[in-house]
Amino acid sequence: MSPIPPTSRRNLLRGAIVVGAGTAVGGAALLTTSVAHADAKAPEITSCADWGAREPSGELTQLDANPTKIVIHHTASGNSGGEDQESSNAFAREVQSWHMDGNGWSDTGQHFTVTRGGFALEGRHTSLQHLTDGAGFVQGAHSPGANTDGVGIENQGTFTDSLPPEALYNKLVELCAYICTQWGIDPKEIYGHRDFYNTECPGQAFYDQLPKLREDVAAAVGG
Repeated sequence: MSPIPPTSRRNLLRGAIVVGAGTAVGGAALLTTSVAHADAKAPEITSCADWGAREPSGELTQLDANPTKIVIHHTASGNSGGEDQESSNAFAREVQSWHMDGNGWSDTGQHFTVTRGGFALEGRHTSLQHLTDGAGFVQGAHSPGANTDGVGIENQGTFTDSLPPEALYNKLVELCAYICTQWGIDPKEIYGHRDFYNTECPGQAFYDQLPKLREDVAAAVGG
């Protein structure tokens, strides 16, 4: 995986390059299952301290208001890795380097990351504490138009032509259900990055699956 910031990767997915992008990075297993009867208990989320995050290069803006929506991203990286805790931690560090060193941001842009093996990790510092408390929010840098009220979740892989693997999807449903429960967000308020910015993110295949994601999260919250 080359250390190209995700912003640059997403730009590469536009136009003719979009065709065959999933083949170039390797196809992911198609989604065949859903979480229909889960509950909204707290999922296991690896904190910044536990995955070895660098300290932010500047002060992060802490907001009193709770977020009102969830914004789904893909990392536009290869469809491999993240199969265990160690490689998931390494991937979180790589994403942070993309954002801090490549994009010039003060920290990881998104609030949470879900890897292909089904591991959830804190992204931007203090995101996990706010979620645990169910109060307040740290301003993100994941999407213009949604940084002050949208919980950004990066999902490892490129989903232009293929869907996330089952482990990733099920963890995403679990994480979104907990986010909705803690912050009082309606599962209908789950969007794709492209809803707020000119980008292919989270990939056409995954974007087309967002109605199902909303349904599965609603079922998990209601379960």
